[in-house]
Amino acid sequence: MAYIERIIEDIEQSNPPLLTWTAALIGSITVGLSGVVPIALLPINTNPTAPHQENNDNRLKLLLSFAVGGLLGDVFLHLFPEAYAAARDKDSASRVNLGMWILGGILAFLLIEKIFQFTEEDDSEKPDEKKKGKKLILGYLNLAANCIDNFLHGLTVASSFLTSIKLGVVTTLAILVHEIPHEVGDFAILIRSGFSRWEAGKAQLGTAGVGVLGAIVALSLDSVHSLEARTAWILPFSAGGFLNIALVSILPDLMRERNPVEGLKQLGCMLLGILVMALLSNI
Repeated sequence: MAYIERIIEDIEQSNPPLLTWTAALIGSITVGLSGVVPIALLPINTNPTAPHQENNDNRLKLLLSFAVGGLLGDVFLHLFPEAYAAARDKDSASRVNLGMWILGGILAFLLIEKIFQFTEEDDSEKPDEKKKGKKLILGYLNLAANCIDNFLHGLTVASSFLTSIKLGVVTTLAILVHEIPHEVGDFAILIRSGFSRWEAGKAQLGTAGVGVLGAIVALSLDSVHSLEARTAWILPFSAGGFLNIALVSILPDLMRERNPVEGLKQLGCMLLGILVMALLSNI
């Protein structure tokens, strides 16, 4: 361990810009690729004509419950505290802006959902087709939120590497540990929205590119203080978006469960999602 630390210190002493850029981009790509991990972990069959489809649907609802818990845990145990800590030492206007950006995130995602609803073709009066369109809206909302989240991760990873190579490596590993449970929930949301396993994986890879863009933005600014000043809105805005997805788009569907046993299982998975995020917030 000491030998590795000496190697990192030697690299930091030279620290050419090319090395910093390369390390930051590799770190952000690695974090982005965590989005395809659920393909191997969750081989869910979503074919409506498949046998035991009811069991598959119940499993998916449990994963969606875990996603709700993970999103709420991420918001209240990670995004909110971090955003408030950044605004606490500033004037009262900064704290008001924090609340405004949270509300802005909620309303922006609600507006996006309404735009999708108004622009989708409703010529057919078949309820199944309308339901399918609504599910697709949830998938697109989740991809939009994931893009913002990955952009934020790219900013964080790159700014850490700008500070030091060692801090960048530690930050990348910490984000990976936090992100994989989150990505499991995101994957379940996409599956519920009508995506196949491979379509969901390709969509997650697409959002990973936004994380690389965030890293490039941070590296281009080349100043941690300037970066914090220009991107302070992203944390509360992301929190508002996640709240909208969890409480407006997913939870109402779960509340329609009529089987008390399945309802208790879903509640347990929701609490498990919160617990996992609580444990990871202390790492």
